[in-house]
Amino acid sequence: LYIAHRSAEALDIDGVANEPVWQAAEWHDIDNLWLGPEYTADDFSGRFRVAWTEERLYILVEIVDDVLIDTHRDPLVQYWDDDTLEIFVDEDYSGGEHRFNHNAFAYHFSLDNRAIDLGTDERPRDYTHHVASAWKQYGDKLIWEVAIDIYADDYVDGATDNTPVELAGGKVMGLMVAYCDNDGSELRENFIGSEIVLSGPKDRGYIDAGLFGSLTLEE
Repeated sequence: LYIAHRSAEALDIDGVANEPVWQAAEWHDIDNLWLGPEYTADDFSGRFRVAWTEERLYILVEIVDDVLIDTHRDPLVQYWDDDTLEIFVDEDYSGGEHRFNHNAFAYHFSLDNRAIDLGTDERPRDYTHHVASAWKQYGDKLIWEVAIDIYADDYVDGATDNTPVELAGGKVMGLMVAYCDNDGSELRENFIGSEIVLSGPKDRGYIDAGLFGSLTLEE
């Protein structure tokens, strides 16, 4: 169960967590191993905070990752096999299947701040126009700030009249945060997420929104 507090103003997405709402927000761990061998805290650790305004959902992620990799320069090719922040959002917390529809989104954020997900044409699509993303390095940590326009399940790929949902206090959404960690291999070594997956393939969040946690927006 996650709770996000409302920010009195829009946040600057710059990798600098100096807005008052971040100081009040609770940290949530990214610590459930979904794929790969056991890892050390030096190899990866992560946690995140959530906030909102009427226009956007904001997520602040703190990451320790000893090796940063982005070897697939085409953003639509094997984007999950580079170091990737993944944010799963279900606008109405309805759960269910969402692989090739927009019942939910699974945004894969690359180190160059692109956001990729599968479209209704069953191919990867660039949804960077839905988001703002920036990160900075502080010693052994990354501070990654993301703002996301929230769309309902009637979103149409390629349409020019898609309108983000206006957020309000009391709204309940589905949310899950994960990280793909690659230390120099062709494929990612680890996939680590915020939710416990009790049965079945643990990496199926890009298909099943029923795995997401519950996020309540509070004034």
